[in-house]
Amino acid sequence: MIQRFIEIGEGYSDIYELIEIAMASQHRLSHLAAFHTNIKDRDVTSLAVILKPTDPGDFQPLYVCREGTPNPNIIPTKRYDLFAETARILNKEVIQLTVKPSTYFNEKELFYQYLIGILRLNHYIAPLQ
Repeated sequence: MIQRFIEIGEGYSDIYELIEIAMASQHRLSHLAAFHTNIKDRDVTSLAVILKPTDPGDFQPLYVCREGTPNPNIIPTKRYDLFAETARILNKEVIQLTVKPSTYFNEKELFYQYLIGILRLNHYIAPLQ
């Protein structure tokens, strides 16, 4: 199975696209997630929509708006409220995890591999096969 993050943006106006992906793919929606971190003394959050793998093909997309939303546990924002409302409408809970920032890694791809590892360890996505 191939599990890959697809970066949509940093979560400004592109958050609406992320929400639209969740709404349009309700039949494949697995989880909605918020990855909290700190970058240069700023508490930020990456928001993600995790879909079930394709059949056939075994491709699992994880759509993400990376580190562009203030951490809603510290600074409430309308963008996060829209994301949480989408989760409520779709009968899902937003998975909240605290992670290292993408700036900790030399390459963005290593950051996404790190997140995939965390999601696998917590059984939110299937293990490596």
